[in-house]
Amino acid sequence: MRAIIRREAAAPLAVLAGGLAGAGYVVAADPHRGGGPPLPRCPVNWATGLLCPACGGTRMAYDLLGGDLTGALHDNAALLLLGVPLAGWLLGRWLVEGVRGRRYRPRFGPAGVAAVLGVAVIWVLARNLFDLTGVADLTGVLG
Repeated sequence: MRAIIRREAAAPLAVLAGGLAGAGYVVAADPHRGGGPPLPRCPVNWATGLLCPACGGTRMAYDLLGGDLTGALHDNAALLLLGVPLAGWLLGRWLVEGVRGRRYRPRFGPAGVAAVLGVAVIWVLARNLFDLTGVADLTGVLG
């Protein structure tokens, strides 16, 4: 008996299904207004009052799902411009390789890890030391 889904494709398909379920939950919860299903608060923000590199990611995802690119950029510009494309590429590559029957394991060398951590640290410092609320206003051509 031949399997419908190759074993190598099962994990990326499960992650994709979980992401779609999470997207549905975020749309139902509406993080801008609240009143829907509960959403967790960022533990870093709760404990320190500072914005972590991913703070605003839930609102950004909600805005993207609603087609509001300017709102998404305002909520978390670095995650939108760097994190979303990287995650999409990694998931897409993992899925394609799984469908082809091959395992995919991304390899980040020391330089890749340093680059990701460096961008995250710079983003945390910029978000918490400077007023970046006008960043989305500079993108009037998008909205």
